[in-house]
Amino acid sequence: MVAQKITIEPVTRIEGHAKVTVHMKEDGNVEHAYFHVNEFRGFEKFCEGRMVFEMPMITPRICGICPVSHHLAAAKTADEVMGTPPPRPATLLRELMHMGQVIQSHGMHFFQLAGPDLLLGFDADPAIRNVVGLIQANAELTLKAVNLRKFGQQIIEFVGGRRIHPTFAVAGGVNKALSADSRGKIQAGIDEAIQTTQVGLSIMKDWAEKNHTDIEKFAVLTSGHFGMVTPNNGLELYDGNIRLVDRQGSQLEHFDGRNYLDYIAEHVEPWSYLKFPYYKKLGWPEGVYRVGPLGRLNAADIIETPLAQEEMKIWKSLNDGKPVGNTLYYHLARLIEVLFSIERVGMLLDDPDILSTDILNTKTDFKGVGVGVIEAPRGTLFHHYWANEKGQLERVNMIVATGHNNWAMSEAVDSVAKTYINGNPVTEGLLNRVEAAIRAHDPCLSCSTHAVGQMPLEIEFYDPAGDLVRTISRHTV
Repeated sequence: MVAQKITIEPVTRIEGHAKVTVHMKEDGNVEHAYFHVNEFRGFEKFCEGRMVFEMPMITPRICGICPVSHHLAAAKTADEVMGTPPPRPATLLRELMHMGQVIQSHGMHFFQLAGPDLLLGFDADPAIRNVVGLIQANAELTLKAVNLRKFGQQIIEFVGGRRIHPTFAVAGGVNKALSADSRGKIQAGIDEAIQTTQVGLSIMKDWAEKNHTDIEKFAVLTSGHFGMVTPNNGLELYDGNIRLVDRQGSQLEHFDGRNYLDYIAEHVEPWSYLKFPYYKKLGWPEGVYRVGPLGRLNAADIIETPLAQEEMKIWKSLNDGKPVGNTLYYHLARLIEVLFSIERVGMLLDDPDILSTDILNTKTDFKGVGVGVIEAPRGTLFHHYWANEKGQLERVNMIVATGHNNWAMSEAVDSVAKTYINGNPVTEGLLNRVEAAIRAHDPCLSCSTHAVGQMPLEIEFYDPAGDLVRTISRHTV
């Protein structure tokens, strides 16, 4: 009988720890594979008692890779709690900073995390299947990739004054106007950033054509898809309503993110500390959905910038207009969003209000409760604060982007294990494929190992009696 209970030891406040357990049948095939998030996140609880205006400075510490997303989500929530809608120039500057976040995060993921698998192969020697191997294989491309991420980071720095853990956005607006000199420096990097992204798109499309068999069997999942959209159901990353489509692409919901609790519930499994969000009206597990680049492109009908829209047409043709469920296409979607974000940067910089000094609303109409929603690189991010009349937080709730994809990552791990473990010897390349099923979603749990491109991973094999027979471990170096 297959083991039903797996013990997980929690690792608190440490990102990047994951474990996969594989339960085997007598014939050498897989009964089920589990993806365990064995770290406990208590961030909401220890924010209780803090002042609401502190949250844009506190919450970026949740993640060193996407601090801007938490920073801006917290600021948007503080706007609501304090009743201080920001002036239009402040909103433009916040969005500009956010585009820099998306560019640097997506660019790094594709070229530095997915790149070694795509360019060097899933079965390449792990000693070279990393950034060093990419430099050896194509130094020019690697330099362009580094510069693309640098471009995104510079946008954040020019707008907010620092690249990591910004203090730029505050309740009611921002605390720094953009200078004409900074605008010019950002504009000077747009063309090169677009060119590098288009090179990445060519690489991904070429790889997909040559590896179509793998794409069609590597964790192809059917689910709903969830993401922020413009009034025309276009791709939106900063501010808009939420659209949820079903497995066929038909709209299930189109709602104000402030009302997320009317639509989202969270399921719990005993083998993971990370909850499983789902659409309430369909229940668990029928109401599961995917977020992030793949989920957003499936939820949107169009992209309202010219170059990215041409790529969107190609995306919509991949499955005859229906949602794309191939996990490896997350990488293609990620690059399309980079292209959109760069084009959006150009549009924001051309707006006459971008250099305005009307950047802070100091009038308050205290509400006591607020919800801030933003599309983090990894998916839809919700911050929800309840404060007393002094502005002190009494309750905090967050649904972090990675959490929405917990079902998808778990299913992807199980699917990949069942596809590639079929009685043959387990190789390091298999281990890498299982890891790639997680990595494709770019979860925040792997943030601590982005620098070396390898997340600590442990796979346990159980026999039909439920006894542990083999463990394979990979640790960061």
